[in-house]
Amino acid sequence: MRYEENLIEEIRERNDIVDVISSYVNLKKKGADYFGLCPFHNERTPSFSVSRNKQMFYCFGCHKGGNVYTFLMEYNRMSFYEAMEDLAGRAGIEIPEREMTDQERRAQDARIRLKEMNRYAAVYYHAVLKSPRGARAMDYLKNRGLTDETINHFGLGYADIGRDHLYHYLKDKGFSDEEMKDSSLVTIDSVKGSYDRFFNRVMFPIMDVSRRVIGFGGRVMGEGEPKYLNSRETVLFDKGRNLYGLQYAKQSRERALILCEGYMDVISLHQAGFTNAVAPLGTAFTTGQASLLKRYTKEVVLSFDSDGAGVNAALRALPMLREAGLSARVLSMKPCKDPDELIKEYGAQEYAKRIKEAAAGRMFEMEILEGQYDQTDPEGRTRFIRAIAEKLAGIDEAVERGVYMDAAANRFMVRRADLEELVNKMGRILDRSRANQQYKKAPETESRRETRRQNQKNQPQKLLLTYLVEKPEIYPGIRQVVGPEDFILPLYHSVALMIFDQLDRGEDLNPARIVSCFPDAGDQERVAELFHTHLDYEPLPEDRDKALTEIIRKIRLAAIDEKMRHTTDIVKAQELMAEKSRVQRMKLRIWGE
Repeated sequence: MRYEENLIEEIRERNDIVDVISSYVNLKKKGADYFGLCPFHNERTPSFSVSRNKQMFYCFGCHKGGNVYTFLMEYNRMSFYEAMEDLAGRAGIEIPEREMTDQERRAQDARIRLKEMNRYAAVYYHAVLKSPRGARAMDYLKNRGLTDETINHFGLGYADIGRDHLYHYLKDKGFSDEEMKDSSLVTIDSVKGSYDRFFNRVMFPIMDVSRRVIGFGGRVMGEGEPKYLNSRETVLFDKGRNLYGLQYAKQSRERALILCEGYMDVISLHQAGFTNAVAPLGTAFTTGQASLLKRYTKEVVLSFDSDGAGVNAALRALPMLREAGLSARVLSMKPCKDPDELIKEYGAQEYAKRIKEAAAGRMFEMEILEGQYDQTDPEGRTRFIRAIAEKLAGIDEAVERGVYMDAAANRFMVRRADLEELVNKMGRILDRSRANQQYKKAPETESRRETRRQNQKNQPQKLLLTYLVEKPEIYPGIRQVVGPEDFILPLYHSVALMIFDQLDRGEDLNPARIVSCFPDAGDQERVAELFHTHLDYEPLPEDRDKALTEIIRKIRLAAIDEKMRHTTDIVKAQELMAEKSRVQRMKLRIWGE
C-alpha cells in the first residue's frame, strides 16, 4: 500500500525544511537560502544549502539533495515510510495503518535481527569477561581502576582467544550465516571458514541514544595491531554520526558536554562523577558528530590528551564545533597525559576546577600559535602577530571579533590599534582568497571525465527543466515545440511529465512535491541535483531566445536520434530525417519581448 499523494504532500507542507534540518545542522541565512556544514561528508567550508522557497536541500560538495523526506531518510537511515511517519508525528497528523511491501518487511526484519544479534553478542562478551576465561581482561580493567559497578554499567566484555566462539554461540541462538554475514561480528568465508571479527580483546559495546547496542569497539590484549578495532559500518552503525557514552551523557544536568578521545576516557570520567563525557568512535571527530552534540547541548569542553596528537585533534575539532553553532572550550591536562591520569593524580575536584578554567577555543588556538614562533626574535614575533591577526580576521561576527581582539591584545601584549589595523588588512586578503577559491579546480580523474561527459550529454534536459521551475512564464512558448516525450532519460521523463502536467493545469510548480513522488533516496538526490542545475552565465535579454532555442534543439535532436536507432521502417526513418532538418533550422521566440 502506498499512501495517498495528498497525504504525503500535506505532511511535507506541514514540516518546513529549514525548521526540520535546523534541529540537526546549524544553518546561517545567506541571501535567500540557508547554509551550513554538510552532515553527509566532512568539510570545513559550508556548502550545504537549504532553500525555504523550494523546500529542498542540496550540497554543492557531495551533491546529496532532496526534500525534507530525503534528509531524514539519509541522515537517520530511514525508509521513505519511516521518514513519513516521523514527520507526521512532528506535525501532529494521524496516518492510517498500512501494510508494508515485501522489500520493506525484509529490511525491517533484517534490522530487528541485527539488533538482536548485537544484544546477544554483548551478553556473550560480558559473560566471558566474568568467567575464568576473562581473568586477564578483568585484571586489565581492574588495574585501570574500574569498579564492578562501572564494568556492569557500560556492559564491558571480553572476546577470548577462540577464533570462532561467537560464531558458534550465535549459530546456537538461531542466526544463519546469511544473517551474520553483514553483522560485522563474524566473517563468513567459503574458503577460510567462518571466524569472529574480534578475538583476544576487551570489548566496549557501542549504544545509540536509545541504549540499543549498534556496534563494538575492541582493545587488543598484549601485542597486536590495531590497538583498537571497531565494528564495520552496518545498517545500524555509522561511526561518523554516533558518540560513545551519549546514551548516558544526554541525561546529565550539566550545562556542557565533555568531549574526550576514547572509550576509557569516557568510562573513567563517568566513574569519577562526570557523567556528561562522550567520545568519537575510534575515528577522527566529524561534522556529523558535531551536529549530534548540538541536539543535546550548546557548549562543549574538549578534554583531549596533552600530547601533540591530542592538541592536533582539538585544533581539528574546534572549527567543526563552531560551525555547528556550539561554544567550545579546551581543558588543560598538563602535566598529566589524559583525564584518567589527572583524576588519579590530583582528584576529581581538580578536574572540575579545570573545566571551569578551560580556555575559550579561539584563545587556545592562538596560544598554540604562540608556541610555534620564537617570541624573543623580532622576525618570529612579527610572524606570530600576523598569524593571530589572520586568525581573528576569520571571525565573521563583528562583535565577537572585537571581543577577541581585546583579549588577544591584552594576552599577547600587542597595541590594540595596531592589531586592529592588521586584522582589517588580513580580512581584505581573506575576502579576495574566498572569491578566488571558486575558480580553483581539482585534478580531473577518468571517473570525473566520464561524469562530466555524461552530464554534458544530459545537460540540455536538466537545464530546460530548471528553466521551467524558475521561470514558468516561458512555458506557453516551450509547450509548442517540446513535450515530456522528448526527455529520453527515464528519470527526466518522469519529472517532465509532472512539471508539464502541473503547468498545463495552471498550478504553481513545487520542486519539493515532485521529489516526494520518488520513494527511492537515490532518485530523490538526482531530482534535487536536477533542480540545482544552472546556466554557467545568465544570457543578455537579446540572447535569451537564442540560448533557449539551442537547449530545445539539442533535446529534440537527441530524441529524434533515439527514435531513429529503434526504427526499421524506411518511411518512418525518412520522416524523422525531415523532422531533424526542420529542428536544425528552428528559430524560436519564447520570451515574447
